Amino acid sequence: MNVFNTKITNIFFIFLFSHLLIWTLVPTITNVNLPLDTIEALAWGSNLDWGFNKHPPGSAFFPEVFFQIFGAQDWSFYLLSQIFVITAFYFVFKFANEILSNTKLSLISVLLLETIYFYNFTTPEFNVNVCQLPFWSLVVYYSWKIYSSEQINFKDCCLIGLFGAIGFLSKYLFVYLLLSLVLMFSYLILLKKSKKFDFKYLIIFEVFLILLVPHLIWLFDNDFVTLTYGLKRTIIEDSSILNHLKYPGIFLLKQIGILVPFMFLVWLLINKIKFKINLKDKKLIFLISINFLPLMLILITSALMGSKIRTMWMTPFYLFFGVFFIYIFQQQINLKKINSFLYAFLFLFLLSPSIYSYISISEKNKRTDYPGKEIAELVERRWNKNFSNEIKYVIGDEWYAGNLSYHISSRPKWFNSIKNKSDKLDIDGGVVYTGNAKILKEVCPGDFGKIRNQGFCMIGNR
Repeated sequence: MNVFNTKITNIFFIFLFSHLLIWTLVPTITNVNLPLDTIEALAWGSNLDWGFNKHPPGSAFFPEVFFQIFGAQDWSFYLLSQIFVITAFYFVFKFANEILSNTKLSLISVLLLETIYFYNFTTPEFNVNVCQLPFWSLVVYYSWKIYSSEQINFKDCCLIGLFGAIGFLSKYLFVYLLLSLVLMFSYLILLKKSKKFDFKYLIIFEVFLILLVPHLIWLFDNDFVTLTYGLKRTIIEDSSILNHLKYPGIFLLKQIGILVPFMFLVWLLINKIKFKINLKDKKLIFLISINFLPLMLILITSALMGSKIRTMWMTPFYLFFGVFFIYIFQQQINLKKINSFLYAFLFLFLLSPSIYSYISISEKNKRTDYPGKEIAELVERRWNKNFSNEIKYVIGDEWYAGNLSYHISSRPKWFNSIKNKSDKLDIDGGVVYTGNAKILKEVCPGDFGKIRNQGFCMIGNR
């Protein structure tokens, strides 16, 4: 039995390595430039702070660490993204082993995730959604440990607080998982009385809040700009009553569409659709809480606010769907049909990078076709002809100025604007503004240039 488990575990690690290798190599080979959100994260990372105009600091911190190690190497940021994905897969596998007590079924529950495009096609773009993945899986895993244990472990509580804080600092939407866990434990303690309150639970909140303090201070100092941005992304200007039904309905239809390949592979494994919901089953209560409560809460948010829920926001929400469906159908699973499942899995596993490669190569007007490195070289060459100091700052939006910050050898700090920030700048540092060519040409006090209809104003020491 141990030899069998070891064999399955080895297959799991081969799968992880294959996923990491394919989804690092494919975008590295087929893309000219890094995707928008990754460049945006690197722009923020060049001027690292406890928050930014759109998001908290988590998604900027990790790319900046990789930049400090590898420099402006595109492949390293595709690798970073896949490390986050397979770390999440690893803890899903560990969790599945504890729920299912069957290594083969645990492997299948992770393989099923490859049918959901959040975990393959969209992963080359490291962003706030990908950034949440490992911390979502870690919070669930350690929450299960204190849920299933009679003795609450101090270390597990600290880790939930730690990973919960990092997840929240990656994207505020992480709160839907945290709130779901709080509701589940509150139900078990206060209503069902199947668990006793333990003061060690407070350690989770203490660690969580302590780690959030710097970001909360930043929020106060910056007029809660990230919260304002988030609300603008969800609230629709046309506040029609129909929106309270329309957008939740659209959201549900999109989720069903996303899960069609997933459900097809589940169907290939089972003899017939038959299951029984036993609300006394502690494992099932936990699985429902982590899989469906977050979705229900976000659906309620959409219904109450009449707000649009963007599809990509759901990236971490389905991590444990494989475990849930394998658990409820485990009695109906026919492992004699495993070959059909594996053929379908391999087809989808290879189809996704093939489609990504085709789109990346055939379509020529994508963000990833932007010649960011070439433009940065032209700007730097012209700078070196005209100025004696190095470029320390780039000013403009996250895409155009962010690409300069990433590709220019001096790694200048990015600012969207330097209004009221003169105290943060070195007066001997060179500055490159980028933006509307007509406007910049009129106001530029230094050397002006234009590349691909984008204006560049260079100000430095002659």
